Amino acid sequence: MPNPYSDGSGGEVLQITNLIMRYDQPGGGSLTVLDIPEFSIGTGEQLAMVGQSGGGKTTLLHLIAGLLAPTSGSIKLAGVELSTLSEQGRDRCRAANVGYVFQTFNLLPAFTALENVQLGMAFGQRPVDTARAKDLLDRVGLSDRMTYKPRQLSVGQQQRVAIARALAGKPKLLLADEPTANVDPASADSVLDLIINSCRDEDIALLMVTHAMEVTERFSRVDRLDEINRVLLATQSEN
Repeated sequence: MPNPYSDGSGGEVLQITNLIMRYDQPGGGSLTVLDIPEFSIGTGEQLAMVGQSGGGKTTLLHLIAGLLAPTSGSIKLAGVELSTLSEQGRDRCRAANVGYVFQTFNLLPAFTALENVQLGMAFGQRPVDTARAKDLLDRVGLSDRMTYKPRQLSVGQQQRVAIARALAGKPKLLLADEPTANVDPASADSVLDLIINSCRDEDIALLMVTHAMEVTERFSRVDRLDEINRVLLATQSEN
């Protein structure tokens, strides 16, 4: 069945043009957080974006995923212009095209590891493929923890379930928000390996945001948010 939230073309999975995001201030006026003239990601491309905490990295991911609507500008995801969609439409587009590894995992506590991964498929309105869900958990080293609930898993194991869930719907783009921030250093490399290798094996584009320079060593393309965001560029020039 054709995906109504993708134009089916190759090339770039994400295109951003003249993106502006402002927030209203309690005392009046507004605060501009992002002003990005141009940014794109090719199909299957992997890149890390570096930025300081509070610099707008998570806001950018939320805009790309359609969790937020920009003040102005264009975001094309899999060839679909998000600004033309309702909130419900953006939700459907995200489910059809995006996997998201949240910093705080966002696993549902009442569900097992297997059920959490299966939900990743249900969100994309695809038939639940239990065999794929089990295979993904096996690939992340949790074949013996499928019936465990999040509270029965270590932090590192919860992160692995979150990665498997993000991959479950075979997305075109995987967004990873500081995926190593809440795991111990010994687990950080294995988490990176899982994400990078899984995206490469399934030809999934990857955008990982981080403030840790050691993470960027794993990527051939590294972008700095302070070099593409005119808000941060203006701040630097003032200083």
